[in-house]
Amino acid sequence: MTSKLITSFVRLIFLGIVAFFLFFPDKLSIKFDYPYAGLVDSFYVRLAKATSLLLILIELLRMFYYGVIKNPKSNKIIANIATLGIMVVWLVGILEIAFMFISQSHEGDLSKASQIWFAKYWKPITSEGYRDFPKSNPEQKKKILVLGDSFAAGHGLENTEDRFSDQLEKKLGADKVAVYNLGVSGSDTRDEFERLQKFPVKPEVLVLEYFPNDIEKAARDAKLTLAQFQPYDDIKMPGIGSLVMRFYLPNYIYWQFPHMPPASITDFVQKSYTDTTILNPHLRDLQKIVDYARQHNAPMYVVMVPFLQNVEKSNGYTKPIEEFFIKQNIPVVRLSDYLGTIPPKERIVGKNDGHASAKVNALIAEKLYEKMQQSPKP
Repeated sequence: MTSKLITSFVRLIFLGIVAFFLFFPDKLSIKFDYPYAGLVDSFYVRLAKATSLLLILIELLRMFYYGVIKNPKSNKIIANIATLGIMVVWLVGILEIAFMFISQSHEGDLSKASQIWFAKYWKPITSEGYRDFPKSNPEQKKKILVLGDSFAAGHGLENTEDRFSDQLEKKLGADKVAVYNLGVSGSDTRDEFERLQKFPVKPEVLVLEYFPNDIEKAARDAKLTLAQFQPYDDIKMPGIGSLVMRFYLPNYIYWQFPHMPPASITDFVQKSYTDTTILNPHLRDLQKIVDYARQHNAPMYVVMVPFLQNVEKSNGYTKPIEEFFIKQNIPVVRLSDYLGTIPPKERIVGKNDGHASAKVNALIAEKLYEKMQQSPKP
């Protein structure tokens, strides 16, 4: 019996080293390198973590069996405590393994559940790095480019066909048009113009999806920055933040609560759009996109997406942008005008993610289609 306990203890030490390697690689100056690391949590790395943790649980159970159940000399009180302890450890361990495979969309890619979501749903990825399908026979079709950020890319939508770009293609006829989605999460107007220039396909129609934080780089030039939230810094107990960051169950629980005050985003946007030293350079950035469309004789359409949980304030912030496009005779879909038909909770993909739901994307596609029907057909 003693030999079996020693054997289990040795195996437990070995498995502990493996688990430390998997859960704390940075402590060993090791980095797991795989496609889109940081955005996605690799299934195979998670499988290795789950396997190591399960083996640790089995060895602990084996030690409990030989050290307590099969030991006639074990103290009854200690045996009861050990029984309760092994049950708790197994419950937490099994929950930890289960949450390694539970996905949930969040605003960004900071949470473990969000990285699992990206690994599961953020596909396909084109050679240019966009979440989109290759186009069949594009040379025979009119080419529509949809430029934007995470709202265009379909953040929070499990199926790409739920995005407004994909639905627009269906409405216009997939046999007649090819809609390319150039949405990238976290991008702003300057990023979008750079991508537009580099994209090998030139637009015959250009759709710009605009969101209030697209002014970010112009604001940064004026030394106005969005307050940076450092995850887990709000956990004051020493060492606990590091564990919450690495382990899936506590990480999931942590991200069910708000950690960045909405006021910081509101203040940033309000200051950006009322400060002409920020607004005017931003309008010049937007003019570059307009000029690019005109150089290619591509009709342009703009979709103004508000903060879906604060629609009225968004309209006030971005009114100068809307007026900028209208003065240039560019059709604008002001999404806030049509959101009244959708209950607030159904406008977003989830309680932890304020991106547009499938219903809102369908609404955008419908209004874009109507605008295009009123103009020369693409």
